Amino acid sequence: MRKKSFFKDLYAIIPLIFSGLLCIALIFLLQQKVQAVPTFVQNLTDFSTIFISISGFLSAIIMVYLASAAVSMKNTKEVVVDQLSKITQQMHNFRSIIEILLRSKMWLPGLKEYIDDEFEGLNFFEVKEFYKGKSKLAIEFLQEHHNYQDTENLYLEMKSLLMTSPRDKKIPETISYPRVYDQEIVKKWLEHKCGSGLWYYFGYKYGVFKEALDYNAVFERHQEKIMTLANAIDSEHFEDSSFNEVFFSKLGEYMTKEVIPKLFQFQEKSTQNLPSIIRYLYVIFLLLVMFGLLLPLAYLLFSLPVILLIGSYAFVISVIFFIATTFYQFLFRDINN
Repeated sequence: MRKKSFFKDLYAIIPLIFSGLLCIALIFLLQQKVQAVPTFVQNLTDFSTIFISISGFLSAIIMVYLASAAVSMKNTKEVVVDQLSKITQQMHNFRSIIEILLRSKMWLPGLKEYIDDEFEGLNFFEVKEFYKGKSKLAIEFLQEHHNYQDTENLYLEMKSLLMTSPRDKKIPETISYPRVYDQEIVKKWLEHKCGSGLWYYFGYKYGVFKEALDYNAVFERHQEKIMTLANAIDSEHFEDSSFNEVFFSKLGEYMTKEVIPKLFQFQEKSTQNLPSIIRYLYVIFLLLVMFGLLLPLAYLLFSLPVILLIGSYAFVISVIFFIATTFYQFLFRDINN
């Protein structure tokens, strides 16, 4: 990875070095020409109007592109923020369902005390990442013989969905529903497919876990609230659902495949920096304005030393050379990102 990054940087540095050498060479050659042929100064002055026009034309094109890109990014940002608000609310509703289930009596007797007391401070992510060796408690948990028919993993998974940071060790009494979720916790949910446990335990393997997960033990008023929350998540998707194992399986699959990936995606987009191609073009625009427009104009208006005009020509030609040798690379990298 480091080698790859080094070569990527090298492809940008080499044209920069050559552009710098070209600039120095042009200044030297033009200065020599001015000293050898006194009338050459007039030629440079006469050409300055054409030079200013070319620089102005290129600057105008870049400015129009930057302005249109800014408008496009603003519109995209508005769409992303609107979608993010909707997805965040869906996640709030899902976590409310998880909270009801976690605090319900659907679990085998003793399971809650076993996880919350005997393995206090253990979270689902540590168990999933036991191979990293960061948590002795996770290794101890995996080595121990459990008497809860493997439902302790589902319990830990549900607890992880009520956390707001991957470093949380236990869930608070009052669950937090933030305006924007910490991207670290969303990344963990996505990485470990949190929510898929519902599909696994109530769908694919329900026959095995049926006796260990008594969803009918959930209070009736809570069952109604869960169905209301599910319809708020997606009324079309859960329209004909009833409070049963099929519903839980469907809910877990929907959240794992639809909501959590989109939550991560939209949060990532909402905090994205300016694309590198925009920053690249803005720097080029500034250089063209300063050395292709302002410096030649200052030379003509205030009769400045000819070396400044020579420097202006040399610098702008070097910038154009730099654009020609690096633009494709910047564009390609930006599209890939």
